[in-house]
Amino acid sequence: MRIAILLLAAWCASAQTKERAREIGVPFEGATGPLNAITDVPGVEVGHRTLISGDSIRTGVTAVWPRGKKSSDPVFGGFFSQNGNGDMTGTHWLTESGFLDGPVLITNTHSVGVVRDAFLAWLVKNKRQPGTNTFDGGFYTYPIVAETYDGFLNDINGFHVKPADLDSALEAASAGPVDEGNVGGGTGMVCYGFKGGIGTASRKIAGGFTVGALVQCNCGSRRQLRIGGLPVGEEISAGMPRASAAPGYREDTGSIIIVVATDAPLLPHQTQRLARRATIGLARTGSTSGNGSGDIFIAFSTANPGAAAAKAAANVAMMPNDSLNPVFEGAVQAVEEAIVNAMVGAETMKGFHGNTVFALPHDRLREVLKKYNRLQ
Repeated sequence: MRIAILLLAAWCASAQTKERAREIGVPFEGATGPLNAITDVPGVEVGHRTLISGDSIRTGVTAVWPRGKKSSDPVFGGFFSQNGNGDMTGTHWLTESGFLDGPVLITNTHSVGVVRDAFLAWLVKNKRQPGTNTFDGGFYTYPIVAETYDGFLNDINGFHVKPADLDSALEAASAGPVDEGNVGGGTGMVCYGFKGGIGTASRKIAGGFTVGALVQCNCGSRRQLRIGGLPVGEEISAGMPRASAAPGYREDTGSIIIVVATDAPLLPHQTQRLARRATIGLARTGSTSGNGSGDIFIAFSTANPGAAAAKAAANVAMMPNDSLNPVFEGAVQAVEEAIVNAMVGAETMKGFHGNTVFALPHDRLREVLKKYNRLQ
């Protein structure tokens, strides 16, 4: 019999009540959208399924729908692998076709298969079809499923993510505020030796467009952490237990998945260029993408609706390459803030084998910012 799943209601309602990095006083560049979230990009919806039970289940699933859960209209997309010690399924067809066909799904390393298969079953159960590779009476498709490793806090070999959990994440998706920290696929993650998880941010850019980012961060070592350009990891190190205190656990065994969305009209090769810019936002927080890290990024544009359904030559809009700098800059800024938001939104968690990962202390972060005259 399956172990009962306990969802923490306080976390599910926390997106509008938790402190975020800007509220603590962290300085960031750029103007945000109303929610400062990837859902500021029109059409984008995000849903989580958070699994917390007993002393060993700390995991979940996060779903990002480019055009919302009711749409089967693909978007132009591209991906980039900064360091490939990780997985993101479905990227061969994404690269070949230029279309992201369906949601981006994020979970733990050992649940990629069940989430992939569960999405196919969800399509069949709901009599839905993808926007490409359909034919009379059927379809075939390649779900995009990415992962980071949560085995320090979660019994990852217990395979606790089930098809019903993917269904819940898909159907819970909304265009409103996005829960951050210990939620969804980010529930059991560790980032820079502190508690990590899900984070998001957005930027308004020239032309009235928006760029948004969502991260599942599980990367880096304590000494690397930079916030607002400051050596926060080194400054807060004294007296703060690290995740690596457990025998055999190395902080660099984690990864980060970054999703970048925009409504600016980009073609597939331009979204791939956009995905590469996530690397710069990650680097601003101190990461060097170590050998043990799977740093895989995906980007998409919600412009050009209906392009995948065209049966003849289609007219599509494209932002000129010379006009892309604001899009790139917005992505870099949003990714940096999303990572810090994930850590600020996370809470101290005890899990598998009694392992504990401590949250980034907000008061000490403020002290560091004040020390360097960077507190906003």
